[in-house]
Amino acid sequence: MSHAAFLVAAFLAFTLPHVYAATADQWRGRSIYQVIIDRYALPEGADPNQCPPGSRTWCGGTWNSLRQNLDYIQDAGFTAVWISPVSQNYEGPTTPYGDPYHGYWIADATQLNSRFGTSDDLKALSDELHRRGMYLMIDVVVNDVMATSITPDLSTYMFKEQSQYHPYCPIDWGNSTSEEECWLGDTVVPLPDLNTEDPTVVAGFGDWIQSLVKEYNIDGLRIDGKYRHVNIPFWPVFCGKAGVFCIGEVYGPDVDEAAVFQGPDALDSILNYPMYNALLDAFTIPGSLNTSAVSDMITQEATKFKDPTILGNFIENQDVPRWANISVDPQSLYNAMVFNFMTDGIPIVYYGQEQGFSGNSDPYNREAMWPSKYANTTTYQLITTLNQFRNFLVNNTQWATTPTQVLTTSPYGIATLKGDCVSIMTNIGSPVSPCKPCEPLSPHFRFFLIVITCDQWPVGSNGTINAQYTLGGVPLVLYPTTLLQGSGLCENSGITTGSATFVSSAPHIHRPVITLLSAVVFFVVGLFVLF
Repeated sequence: MSHAAFLVAAFLAFTLPHVYAATADQWRGRSIYQVIIDRYALPEGADPNQCPPGSRTWCGGTWNSLRQNLDYIQDAGFTAVWISPVSQNYEGPTTPYGDPYHGYWIADATQLNSRFGTSDDLKALSDELHRRGMYLMIDVVVNDVMATSITPDLSTYMFKEQSQYHPYCPIDWGNSTSEEECWLGDTVVPLPDLNTEDPTVVAGFGDWIQSLVKEYNIDGLRIDGKYRHVNIPFWPVFCGKAGVFCIGEVYGPDVDEAAVFQGPDALDSILNYPMYNALLDAFTIPGSLNTSAVSDMITQEATKFKDPTILGNFIENQDVPRWANISVDPQSLYNAMVFNFMTDGIPIVYYGQEQGFSGNSDPYNREAMWPSKYANTTTYQLITTLNQFRNFLVNNTQWATTPTQVLTTSPYGIATLKGDCVSIMTNIGSPVSPCKPCEPLSPHFRFFLIVITCDQWPVGSNGTINAQYTLGGVPLVLYPTTLLQGSGLCENSGITTGSATFVSSAPHIHRPVITLLSAVVFFVVGLFVLF
């Protein structure tokens, strides 16, 4: 090693943050951008037209191409990136269900996926994220491996003994034992189910994950595996060996079933599918517009989960349709996103959500990112502002650990209080055109850029506000102006103590998306007096 190289290495050793033992407390204040490695960014010179929507084959994204395109994620204010599983996947002829571009068809977990890069490439991605002050979360599959028959050659896997797998059986859904021990997939692409009660499996996985976390300086794990496919006692041992935050996938709307999986005898956290389903009920257009589903879920989760403030909030991921496929109105997206950022939990944004991707279920919800040209869209700007404001609250107040309270609800929306921050979400949708006579809205009408305005917002003498929606259902987030100093928001707007202001307005609507309010607003919000 040259003298110059030695000095660089020494500098990095002292300056790069060693955060691979990140805890739940440290993750609580993060916001996560989820990436499917194969679909996020192409290496330089690759054909950008090789990945049509619905493709089930490799498109060419790598750990290096993600590393080279991190500015887009960091500039939006995200402080963590969740990536596809890094383990070796099935290597063989294309199956009737395509190729394992997604990373979930595990072969040998102890080997890296050569399609995504080398060991040095993964280390370089981890180092670059940490240099930027960001965390790395990787997806982990421990429930099963992938095969092309129900009698696979076990010599190609990490676990090679028949006793380390449950015997083949198709899942009898609704039978908890069957869901835990039988095989996912089908007879075309079966997923042999690992016997995670076997001590050799438990020990083998523990040694592997401990080594992986240390080798690549990993800050957190997202555990793949839907409801009850792995016995709960496996998780404390596995995550204890990892020594980092573990958030699991418990697929389904039932809050009682989901809550079992959070706690010292299970996982640190889970993805918040119960709230996801409540948000669908409340905000999708067309839909049931049942806002009470959200307020009821807030109440239930406060009593049934060990810690709702570290649940993973999302409205899109690789297993559910894109929001724009379910809801035709962009304002419904904005309101649902504001809820996820400004209430209890860790906000997670799935790549392309900010670009308005509208694919249905797998594989159409796994589109290539590069056709979007990583545009500075209205939604991207909204996310940027939400992250900036949320990061300010996390770093300067006790907001992240303060439980959310429901202030009021109506058929048209819900208002919540978390710390000193009031959030108002509505389901009434986009505005009508102001033209006379009224014409149908053209698509571009709803997608003008967010304009930073920082206008003042009046507060009534009785501590109420009127959130008027004559121009459309815009979400509002309100905060005491006296506490805003140092946020980077509205600092040159001339706001004064006791006045109210907002950070940004929604597309072509003279009402705010992010609003900062006088401190007198606490328990009475005159939100729904117009209805």
